[in-house]
Parts: sequence; C-alpha cells; structure tokens
Amino acid sequence: MGLPPQLSDAERSRALELAKRSRQVRAQAKQELSRGMVSFTQFIDAAKENEILAKMRVVELLESMPGYGKVRAQSLMERHSISPTRRVQGLGRHQMQALLKEFDIPQSGSRGRLIVLSGPGGVGKSTVTKVLRESSDFWISVSATTRAPRFNEVEGRDYYFYSNEEFDSAIERDEFLEWADFAGNRYGTLAEPVNQALSKGLNVLLEIEISGAKQVKAHAPHAHLVFLEPPSWEELVSRLEGRGTDSPERRAARLALAQEELAAASLFDTVVINDQVENVVATLIRLASS
Repeated sequence: MGLPPQLSDAERSRALELAKRSRQVRAQAKQELSRGMVSFTQFIDAAKENEILAKMRVVELLESMPGYGKVRAQSLMERHSISPTRRVQGLGRHQMQALLKEFDIPQSGSRGRLIVLSGPGGVGKSTVTKVLRESSDFWISVSATTRAPRFNEVEGRDYYFYSNEEFDSAIERDEFLEWADFAGNRYGTLAEPVNQALSKGLNVLLEIEISGAKQVKAHAPHAHLVFLEPPSWEELVSRLEGRGTDSPERRAARLALAQEELAAASLFDTVVINDQVENVVATLIRLASS
C-alpha cells in the first residue's frame, strides 16, 4: 500500500474549505427537510445537480424527514434492503422508486399556510376550532396527549390519547413538531400529517398551548402565531369557573396560570379578542389567505 499523497499548504486549505462547505450545505438541506420547506422529491431532484447532496448518506436524509427518526429511518432502510452506508447517488433504481413512493405527496402548486392558535385556558380556542373544523377553510391538526379523555371526547377527532410510554416512544422517534408539559400532562403535534397537508396546499390550524406555539415558531418560522384574548379578565374567570370538569383546586390553578399566559400576547404575530366566534373565524380565514 502506497503512502498517502502529500498536500501542499494551499491544497490542504482548499480541502478543508471544501469539507466545511459540504457540511454547511448538508446541514441546511437537513434543516429544510425537517421543517417541511423541501419535499423528498425536491431534494432528490436537487441532488442530481449537486454533488454534495448526492454524496449525503441515505440514513441522514431519512432521519431529516418530518416524523422520522433513527428508528423509523432504520426500519425503512431494512425494508428496502438499503445499506447503512449507502449514499443518495448509490441508490438502485428500485430502491429510489420505493423511497419516492414512500414520500410521494401530491403537490397543488403552492404550500398552504400554517396558523397557530393559542391563548389562556378557557378563552374559547376549542370553540373556534370546532367551527373551523366544520368548514373547508382549514385542515385541523389533531394533537396527541397523555391526558385522560373527557366524557365527550373522541379518539382521533379531539385528541390522540397516548399513554406515557407511547408518548416517550414518539419523542424518541422524532414524531412531534412540538410537544410540551401542561398542567400535569403532555401534548404534542404530529409533524408528518401537518407537513403533508401543507404540501397539498391546505391551510393548517394548530390549536396548542403557548409553550408549544413558541416551539412551532422556532422550527417553522413561516408559521403565523395568533393569540386569542378574552374580552375581559372577568369573562375569562366566568368561563373557567363554569367548567364542570375541574375541581375547585384545579380552577384556582388554571386562573393563576391564565394570568401568566396573558402576558405572552406580545410574543405573537396577531392578537384577536374573542368577543364573537364568527369574528375570530373570519380573521383566521383572512390571515390564511393573505
């Protein structure tokens, strides 16, 4: 075996600069994939013209897809007999076709708008969401939660009800766009269905708590955050005390939390006062179409 080539200082500098540039290009591509800004098909098309992307390992590409993590990526590769060291440019024709089919999402020409609705507990977020769910203006995301279902809640319509173990597994598999602890339970937004809906050109509404809304903004800067305010503090107190599902201690805790949550309004893109549900709905539809 011969000795490795001796590089001059200039050649070594160019090699290091090329390696740095390659890392930057791959990191940006993975970030855009994870945020749903670029589809799998768009990445593959770009890799045909970009040698840096073409040399990315397939496992890195799959782990960057929304809703995928190490476990799901490994399972997908095993199912299609793809080596852990395989690079995008080395995929066989049948392997490439299988992956394109796996991530094939019909395109409508433009992505939908992601609207995040948040605000203090009891402000009426669920009522607004219910009205929008009955219209065709938004695709409504259904959150996962470890909270026990209330008597009138339906699995898959109101929430996906997870055990703590199931929620832990979903976090490990990177299945959430955001997740947070709230009032002793955990809530999370599944990333894959949201990105699929946006890619189809559908406007998406996320009804989530304030901490989750901040996470969405960090991961998806294009999201528009809407804070729903009550007409007055007295009105919010009346709504919370009128709930028949909470104990007196629970209502007191909710009121204390609501005071803190109202202070977060300035962090949102738009603040809407929930004086009439119809007015709030009209505002959300207008924001999605702007």
